[in-house]
Amino acid sequence: MQPMAATSDPRTRKGESTRKKILESALRLFRERGYDRTTMRLIASDAGVSLGNAYYYFASKDHMIHAYYERSHAEHLAASESVLEAERDLERRLCEVLRFKISTSEPYHSFATQLFKTAADPASPLSPFSDESLPVRRQSTELMRRIVEGSSTRIAGELGERLPELLWTYQMGIILYWIHDDSPGHARTYRLIEHTSALVARLIKISRLPPLRPLVRHSLQLLDELRRA
Repeated sequence: MQPMAATSDPRTRKGESTRKKILESALRLFRERGYDRTTMRLIASDAGVSLGNAYYYFASKDHMIHAYYERSHAEHLAASESVLEAERDLERRLCEVLRFKISTSEPYHSFATQLFKTAADPASPLSPFSDESLPVRRQSTELMRRIVEGSSTRIAGELGERLPELLWTYQMGIILYWIHDDSPGHARTYRLIEHTSALVARLIKISRLPPLRPLVRHSLQLLDELRRA
């Protein structure tokens, strides 16, 4: 007798559907009312669930924001896979992955503008640099590592180890610019990505030249000092 095919647990499917409904209500209310003025009770009411049920899936509003970070990264990663598989030129890999970061984030632009007011606080758990954001930050940094390691450009030594982190920081600068970009279709952000990714890729390539190695070491030491400050 052939073994029966495994099927998904209906309770799990229902739970995922409920969780998604709560998160969608939360993100919409955050956009419309702002993060601070949106309560868990209001989110539960909008999603058509009990307050206890909302807390069952999300312990706080902060957890909803981190769920948004996770979903945003998953969408970015899925969109980037084709480029990571097919392209080997470092500049093109970097440029296209950054473009996908913006294009997959476009539906959340108004929300990102609202969120920035809270996440910009260095003490906020919603800051991309916070301990609470570490899991998604690591995933995003790993994507930067794939950009570098899958390219035809070889980067050895300390710079090779630190480059993914530096590229993640560069990506955060692009996102910050996009948040404030009011050009049609955020065209200025896409031009910024095109020009700066070319510059970054070229700087990475020439960093291998012996005369530049002391400068690279000094720059990395400076970054460490600034981080400890």
